[in-house]
Amino acid sequence: MKVIVTGGNSGVGKATSAALAAQGHHVVIACRDVTKARRAARAMAGDVEVASLDLANLASVRGFAGSVDRVDVLINNAGVMGPGVTRTADGFEAHMGVNHLGHFALTCLLGDRIGDRVISVASAMHALARLPIDDLGGRNRNPAPWRGYSESKLAVLLFTYELARRGVRAYATDPGATDTDIARDATGFAGWLNASSLPRPYLQTAAKGARATIAAVTTDLPSGTYLAPRFNQWGTPKVTRPRPRALDPAMAKRLWAESVELTGCDWSRSP
Repeated sequence: MKVIVTGGNSGVGKATSAALAAQGHHVVIACRDVTKARRAARAMAGDVEVASLDLANLASVRGFAGSVDRVDVLINNAGVMGPGVTRTADGFEAHMGVNHLGHFALTCLLGDRIGDRVISVASAMHALARLPIDDLGGRNRNPAPWRGYSESKLAVLLFTYELARRGVRAYATDPGATDTDIARDATGFAGWLNASSLPRPYLQTAAKGARATIAAVTTDLPSGTYLAPRFNQWGTPKVTRPRPRALDPAMAKRLWAESVELTGCDWSRSP
């Protein structure tokens, strides 16, 4: 199968890409840092391609989507936490702009060319959030990093369930507490914690964090299933029920409508 992995040049995305390539899939690593992606690809065994995609820029999303003839599995993996730049090129708050709106646009633009399924990487931190639906793009707000990240991951889950409701095969996955550099650009406490060695003994490896996403590529579980670590942040993946607000159908529909309004993109095929 042809699999696109956003942010497949580092962390959980890199581990996901390497495992899927080793299984014989044609993997496309789509990310902003192409040089880093090429280094990562050279270390992988299998059929790996690299492409430029900046989820913080809708023009880049459209350009990448236009270059794709077909894809079997789209893995919306890339994410930011506590970025140094707080706005995307389109003026969105960075967490929501990259983690949700960029992926929403990409998924919709590729809709008629996705052959099998969409997998989106969420987080248990969705439980800490309420969706800022009246200002989804964050034009008039600048939330703390943990809040912005949590809100964006709640949006990821709502988007996944709305895709499933519309007849698209979609799954959400959670890597749990994983040793990656997702917070490399964070400032304040999040930046200090990322640079510190203190939490390292309590974090899963990127390979273990990738297990849920890898399982979702071939699972026959019902569309809309959420796979997360057995013990919330650690352990093998299991079917997990997210917090009720992530399953709210009315909010999912509002999120979809607001996302279409902000990105100018909508699902491009009939379920």
